[in-house]
Amino acid sequence: MDKTVETAIVAASPGDCYNIAIDFERYSEWAGDIKSVEVLERDELNRGKRVSFRAAAFGRSAAYTLIYSYGDSDLPTITWSQEKADLTSKLDGRYLFTPTKDGMTEVSYSLEVDLLVPIPGFVKRRAEAKIVHSALKDLKTRVEAKTNHDGANRH
Repeated sequence: MDKTVETAIVAASPGDCYNIAIDFERYSEWAGDIKSVEVLERDELNRGKRVSFRAAAFGRSAAYTLIYSYGDSDLPTITWSQEKADLTSKLDGRYLFTPTKDGMTEVSYSLEVDLLVPIPGFVKRRAEAKIVHSALKDLKTRVEAKTNHDGANRH
């Protein structure tokens, strides 16, 4: 199985990036393709464990539910796997937030997608790459806007 991996440098701490990435209820405010989100179940730290999404995908609306887990290491990590969906048979991924030497964060996003209806590999890879690129760009924009705005309010 191939997966798509992309990284971006975000002008914020790993914790800031992580906190925005786990604030699922606000995704529709900043994630371009996400139309609605509902947290169905939470873990002992009140983070989303089972989360249902409705998103624009392949020219139509797609519904899927993901199961989330969170890393126990020093580096904030979010992983997910698909529980159910109407267009995909697999939608598994991971965010890894690594601090850089200059106080920023390298965000790595990996995603593996399989559709219920078979399509040519190059089309699937192109779709995966678009999803990953858009998600990273949207996350970077949101985190930097929030941290710059919040930082401006602290002075």
